[in-house]
Amino acid sequence: MNVQQVKQRFGIIGSSTLLNRGLEVAIQVAPTDISVLVTGESGTGKEIIPQVIHQISSRKHKEYIAVNCGAIPEGTIDSELFGHEKGSFTGASGSRQGYFEVANGGTIFLDEVAELPMQTQVRLLRVLETGEFIRVGASKAIKTNVRVVAATNENMHQAISTGKFREDLYYRLNTVPIQLPSLRNRKEDIHLLFRKFAHDFAEKYRMPAVKLTTEAVTILEQYSWPGNIRQLKNLVEQLSVIETSREIDEFILASYLPRPTEKAPIIQAQTNAENFSERELMYKFLFDMKKDLGDLKKLVIEVLSQGMGVSLNSDQTEVMNRFYNEVQTGNITPFDTTRALPASMDHHISIAKNADNYEHHEEFEESLSLEDREKELIKKALEKHRGKRKYAAAELGISERTLYRKIKEFNLGFL
Repeated sequence: MNVQQVKQRFGIIGSSTLLNRGLEVAIQVAPTDISVLVTGESGTGKEIIPQVIHQISSRKHKEYIAVNCGAIPEGTIDSELFGHEKGSFTGASGSRQGYFEVANGGTIFLDEVAELPMQTQVRLLRVLETGEFIRVGASKAIKTNVRVVAATNENMHQAISTGKFREDLYYRLNTVPIQLPSLRNRKEDIHLLFRKFAHDFAEKYRMPAVKLTTEAVTILEQYSWPGNIRQLKNLVEQLSVIETSREIDEFILASYLPRPTEKAPIIQAQTNAENFSERELMYKFLFDMKKDLGDLKKLVIEVLSQGMGVSLNSDQTEVMNRFYNEVQTGNITPFDTTRALPASMDHHISIAKNADNYEHHEEFEESLSLEDREKELIKKALEKHRGKRKYAAAELGISERTLYRKIKEFNLGFL
C-alpha cells in the first residue's frame, strides 16, 4: 500500500512533504512489531498514525485499544493497563483484565504517554522488554504479545532532564520516531482542509458550504494556527453555523481568528486580552506621534538647508547632520527636549520669518492627547465600514467588546 492509497482509505487530506514522509515511515514499520513514538503539537492528528499502522499490519483482526494516559487518574491507571486481582485495593470486588491482556495479539495506542506516573513507567518498560506484566495485587506474571504505539506533544528530552520521564523507557518507545508537522508548516494544505471541513459540515447541517474570498485565503494561510487542525475544524464549523452569508471575506474571517491574548476562553483571560488590546492601541498612537515628529525634523532640515539661502557654520552643520542621520535611520527619540539648537540658529529662523518670500499661513495646534487620537481613529474606522463594528474592530486590531465599550465611552453615536 502506498501513501496515496493510505490517504484515500483513512481520509487524510494534504500533500506536504513532511506529512508524506510521516505516512511513508508508518507504512514501512507496520508489518513489524517495532515500537513507534509519534510526536507533534497538539491537534496535528497524531491519533491517525497508530490506526494506519494497525490496519495495514497482520494484527488488524485483533484488538486496537487507544488509551489517553493523561485522562486516567494516577491511582487507577495501573489497574486500567495491567488489570487487578480481587481485594487488591479498596473497591476491587472482583478480578479485572487490563488493556494489555485484552489487546493480546493486537495494538495499544498510548496517547499523552509523557503523563504516565513513574511507577507505571516501570511496569510499561517491563512489558516492552520481556512481554510480561503482573496484575495489581497478583504475583504471577502474564505473557502478552502487544504492539505499542505511543504519542506525545511534549519535549521528551526536557521531560527526561527534569526527571518526569525515564530515559530507558523513552528509547524503548522511540525505536522508530514519526514527527507530524504543525499546520503552519503545511501552508499548502490549509485551504484544502478548509474546503474539506466546509463540505463535511454542509452535509451535516444540510446547508450550502462556505467559501473564502481570495483575500480571506491569504489570511487563512498566514495565520499561525496554534491549535492546528483541531482549531481549523472548529473555525469552519463556527462559520458554517453562525454566518448567514456563504462567502467569507477577510473581515469576517479575521473576526473569528483569536489574537494571541485571546486564546483562553475564560472571563479573566478575556479581560486581560481586552486590556492588552488597549495598550496595543496606545502604542500605535505613540508610534504615529513618533513618525509625525520625525517628519517635522525632516521638514526643519529642508527649510534650514534649502529654503533660506544662508550658509551654516560648523556647529549648525553638526546639528543638522545629527538630525538628518536620525531621520534616515529611524533612530528618533520622540520626546527628546534636552538637546537645543545652537543660539545662532535662532537668528536664521528669524531671517526666514522676515524674508520676502515668507508666506503667511494659519497654524493649527494638533492635540497630542492619546484619548483624542484614540477617539479619532475609532470614529474613522466606524465611518469607513459604515458603522459595522465587527469590521471596524478588526481594522483597529482590538476585540469587539473593547470597541463597544469605547463607543459608549466616547459617545460616538454608532450604537
